[in-house]
Amino acid sequence: MAESDRKRKTPSTPENEGGSEEPARKPAGKGEPGKSRAPRGLFGFLAVLTVGLIALMLFTNVGDQGRSITWREFKDLYTTQQIMKDSITIEDTAIRAKQKADKVKGGEQSVFIRISPSTRETSRNDLKTLTNGDFRETPTSIWTQMLVVTLPFLLVLMLLMFFFFRGLRSAAGGPGGVLGNFGKSRHKMMMKEKTGITFDDVAGIDEAKDEVGEIIEFLKHPKKFMRLGGRIPRGVLLVGEPGCGKTLLAKAIAGEADVPFFSISGSDFVEMFVGVGASRVRDLFKQAKESAPCIIFLDEIDAVGRRRGGGFTTGGHDEREQTLNAILVEMDGFNPSDGVIVVAATNRNDVLDPALVRPGRFDRQVTVPLPDVKGRLDILKVHSKKVKLGPDLDLERIAKATPMFSGADLAAIINEAAISATMQNKDWIEHEDLEEARDKVKFGRAKKSRVREAEDNRLVAYHEAGHAVLQALQKDGDPLHKVTIISRGGMGGTTFSLPAKDRMGYGLKWLLSTMRTTCGGRIAEMKAMGDMSSGASMDIAQVTNLARLMIEQWGMSEKLGFVRYAGSDTREMYVPDKDFSDATAQAIDDEVRSMVRQAYRDAETMLEANWEKVVAVAEALLRHETLSADEVNRLMRGETLGRPTVSELLSAEARKNRAAAAAAAMPAGNETPEIPPGALPA
Repeated sequence: MAESDRKRKTPSTPENEGGSEEPARKPAGKGEPGKSRAPRGLFGFLAVLTVGLIALMLFTNVGDQGRSITWREFKDLYTTQQIMKDSITIEDTAIRAKQKADKVKGGEQSVFIRISPSTRETSRNDLKTLTNGDFRETPTSIWTQMLVVTLPFLLVLMLLMFFFFRGLRSAAGGPGGVLGNFGKSRHKMMMKEKTGITFDDVAGIDEAKDEVGEIIEFLKHPKKFMRLGGRIPRGVLLVGEPGCGKTLLAKAIAGEADVPFFSISGSDFVEMFVGVGASRVRDLFKQAKESAPCIIFLDEIDAVGRRRGGGFTTGGHDEREQTLNAILVEMDGFNPSDGVIVVAATNRNDVLDPALVRPGRFDRQVTVPLPDVKGRLDILKVHSKKVKLGPDLDLERIAKATPMFSGADLAAIINEAAISATMQNKDWIEHEDLEEARDKVKFGRAKKSRVREAEDNRLVAYHEAGHAVLQALQKDGDPLHKVTIISRGGMGGTTFSLPAKDRMGYGLKWLLSTMRTTCGGRIAEMKAMGDMSSGASMDIAQVTNLARLMIEQWGMSEKLGFVRYAGSDTREMYVPDKDFSDATAQAIDDEVRSMVRQAYRDAETMLEANWEKVVAVAEALLRHETLSADEVNRLMRGETLGRPTVSELLSAEARKNRAAAAAAAMPAGNETPEIPPGALPA
């Protein structure tokens, strides 16, 4: 190897092997990089303090103890005048004296008698009687008294300090973290190669992609925009329902932009210690300015960006508000962060502080909506690339059957369908797997093994038949899809309806039709069983909620008029926001009760006129358990179903299994079975 090559080559270390998400920091002092000096100093302090306390105890209490004797031996020595005068002293824990020198033991020798503080007074009286008071009393050392009093508190204090500093060290980054890193930002820095996600992986939100695509175009070609004096937006706020793809869009931005990408969550700023959030904000923007141009992504910004002054605070210092103030100053203060673009995501933009969402900070608010039919089809195509689909599977049919589903719901449908097909040992995913996955994601897993009593089964069948017949009779509501009495999730049975198109709002006719359909379950079970059950609790909650929304928010009440009575949903207060009088509240309650009562009466009238259809659908549900919309319409027209019942299917399956077992037990072909030697024919 050439000499120059040897000079250029450096030994590999764990720090430079593999990628690092942020540059390594130099240690403040000497020693190995990454080693913490604070824990070592803490343990040294505790060790020195412990040694000092032990030395103090030894110095004050130990001394030259000498030979231990009993009271009887001491008394014999004193009466034989072997104890030196003026050498007897009494302490808290011992009586000490010096024995005269003799020929056997040599020079003078110290002797002592152990006593306890509780028996000191008795020992003193005995010693006074023996010596006629010829002894000295050694008072307890002030240091000993202080040590006895303060030692428990010192031990508790040291224990608390140990756990406190260990918590700080953990918060600063685990073992090896230093206290100086506690206020450092906890962001993750990603480059283009690390995300693996581009705009090709994002579907169904074309307008949002175009909006953020302009940001990437500016970062790639800044001179193109500056030619006319344009300025890049300092911030882009992604707003949308959960699961619509806000975070996925941010990952795609990181994958498309050839600039550093700093990612952090809003909850990572706030700790239990005051001032940490603002410090982390300043550190994040400081590092971002050093890497400009770059992008900062703040996920769930409503954790720190809520409107200031709301809610119940303890007064004095609000950590969340100080963190928000730091973000406001860094985004557009005296020293604006030029070249740093902030992309934030939230599903609660209504609670954000107005100073945060104004132009100059977040110049753009990009809405990420629920996908339409075309968007759902594109999303299904993206997620289906990773799985094996059947040759006859139509994704467009699934896209039309999943209105109001988010991108996360559609991804879950594909995944659940793949799992279901795998469990059934199929070679690919079939349409029935996607149908079952959709129902499972929306309503929960079907409980096919649950066995109900005959009366309970009949009650559920009539309950669902009441819903299904009203759904099929009313043309203003959503078309019926299917009805089943198989338990799914927390429901005993389910009636499925699918909108014919994507709905942008709710019409009055649709709302009234839905309310009547919701009331049909209770009416049918009461007429069939002669009793009512608690199974209509969800229906009652739904119809009441619809009526209250129609009155308080949508102005659909003739009595209360075109007025909004619902309070603002900021979720800052623990008490409901009410801007109307008690008389108006009573009028709202009366109107809700009146609308629900009217829907109940209309549903009751319709079911009375079509009761034979309800009976036909309910009896068919008891035989087949699940009916499609076409089968329900055929039953309502008086036709019969030609398919076998559930019991017939089970019997056929059992016969098939018995035949297969018998065939496996018989020898192959017509060959004569081999007879063992010596066996006689039967």
